[in-house]
Amino acid sequence: MRRVRLVVDALAVGGGVAALAIAALVVTGTTPTRATELAFAIGALALGIGLLGWSGSVMAGRGIETMQNHLDTNTDWTEAKSRRAMARVGGFGGGLMLTSAIVEVLASGP
Repeated sequence: MRRVRLVVDALAVGGGVAALAIAALVVTGTTPTRATELAFAIGALALGIGLLGWSGSVMAGRGIETMQNHLDTNTDWTEAKSRRAMARVGGFGGGLMLTSAIVEVLASGP
């Protein structure tokens, strides 16, 4: 349940940021269509980085942890923390994408 909440919270934050960013862009003179396209593109980038980082953490995380223990680096990096962080980044991007798509549909009208 904590994992779902982590992603849902990030989705909500991304949605709020998307709404604010689209409003700010429209106020500064950008067309609504261009503003939603820009917010969607940034969200897609964040989602992609999150997915890539999450999968990289799964694939190489234990090896990196073992290397850090062997080298005695005393860092606080762990596979689990990395996966959680990347899930937040991906959820944030998903929220940006979802909100910008909804705003574009609502703005274009029937």
